[in-house]
Amino acid sequence: MSFLTLDLNLLRVFDAVMTEQNLTRAAGHLAMTQPAVSNAIKRLRESLGDELLIRTAYGVKPTPRAEALWPSVRAALASLEAAVMPETFDVSKAQATFRMAMADATAAYWLPSLMRSIESEAPGVNIRMVPLTTREPRPMLLRGDIDLAVGFFPGVAAQLSYETGSPIRHERLYSGQYVCVMRKNHPLAGNKLDLDAYCKANHLLVSFSGRAHGLVDEALAQIGRERRILLTVNQFFTAGRVVANSDLITVLPKHLMVSTGMTDSLIWRELPFALPAVHLDMLWHERDGRSPAHRWLRSNLEKTAAAATAPKGDRIAA
Repeated sequence: MSFLTLDLNLLRVFDAVMTEQNLTRAAGHLAMTQPAVSNAIKRLRESLGDELLIRTAYGVKPTPRAEALWPSVRAALASLEAAVMPETFDVSKAQATFRMAMADATAAYWLPSLMRSIESEAPGVNIRMVPLTTREPRPMLLRGDIDLAVGFFPGVAAQLSYETGSPIRHERLYSGQYVCVMRKNHPLAGNKLDLDAYCKANHLLVSFSGRAHGLVDEALAQIGRERRILLTVNQFFTAGRVVANSDLITVLPKHLMVSTGMTDSLIWRELPFALPAVHLDMLWHERDGRSPAHRWLRSNLEKTAAAATAPKGDRIAA
């Protein structure tokens, strides 16, 4: 293959297919027919000497060569887009698809507002949610698996603040507090929660990895105490359902109690020991940050964060 003879339009098609993992959806995004997309990928396969994409029952799966190639292609296309993009940006005419990673409770809390904005302001913008199963999303951003990560990433934001040369950018959206959550008629609900009662109770831990040790356990260890974690789950919604229907207690960010869908059945109590604040951060790769559509997306999330932190009273039972 000679680069001089490579049709660069094929790389745009490749990027769209890698983003959507589906030929038909990629065709819709590119305003092309599905056969035209298939033909473009065939030509790129022939040029690069690799299958690139393998058909599956649910779409297409990239080969290792495709996965290695995609971040460079995305970065190059983003640079070209930034170079030729007009200074004015009309969000109502923007055509873009973003892959975002959030925990289930974070998505439930933030997505309704984002969807209302897209429907009214940016009908050409699409969102593809990716499960967030880690507190370290930087590899996903570096590989181009996602365009934006929103969540609690302890240590990552602090490291980025003094790290030089990293292509990952970040912004703090929200800071809140952890509280102990239990069902309304729980035996511990009648009085102020003390440390002995807290440690004797059976606990539920929201853990993406399934590891039965977290921030609370580290804080308890520092004061010579421990707790029994009877159950770990990987979703906040599941945590809310279990706690509302058992004597297990859990620790959640106070603002995410709404996302459990069980606020009528739950109450919260101040923790009988100190925990650091919970921070919600937004992370993205600099190659994507130059896109006007990406800037609009981040701005929208900033507005949602501002609305969430505005004083409006406490609607959750204490």
